[in-house]
Amino acid sequence: MTTREQAYARANQQRAAGYVEIWIIAQPSEIACMVRVASASGRLVYLGPPQSMGGNDTRQRRYLRLRTR
Repeated sequence: MTTREQAYARANQQRAAGYVEIWIIAQPSEIACMVRVASASGRLVYLGPPQSMGGNDTRQRRYLRLRTR
């Protein structure tokens, strides 16, 4: 199976399951705002731990799983 076919199969599984998985890279305050909105709307399923981007970059990377319905 090619990489494209794997990505397509995964996207179809996520749509069928009603979830979308994304990585967000932003300032911690911006991520906190996004998480509050997702949580308040009932769409937040899982929030991964913050990961530093490294170096002098103050941004963080976080994994989110959200409901689509």
